[in-house]
Amino acid sequence: MSKPFDMALFLSGVLGGSKSTRQRHLRQARIMQAAIQRRWQRDNPWTWQLKHLRWFLTQHLQNHSDHSHYYYRLTALLVCKRLGKDRKKLL
Repeated sequence: MSKPFDMALFLSGVLGGSKSTRQRHLRQARIMQAAIQRRWQRDNPWTWQLKHLRWFLTQHLQNHSDHSHYYYRLTALLVCKRLGKDRKKLL
């Protein structure tokens, strides 16, 4: 059995801002990770494609408020930055 993926370590290089902002991004990244794991059995962000993040932002969050969409999009942009993927394609 493998160890669970450490999202805090993964995002540590790109996280900035206040403690509460960092905690929010980590919490949201873990929620994204769990949803993508349930849908595609991919728990490691290194295996994610842009379609997984787009699905999360459009389908998984479809009943959430605009504020939630905004903050999850910021977190998704951080994940893209860490992965080195083109963030413009996410939007």
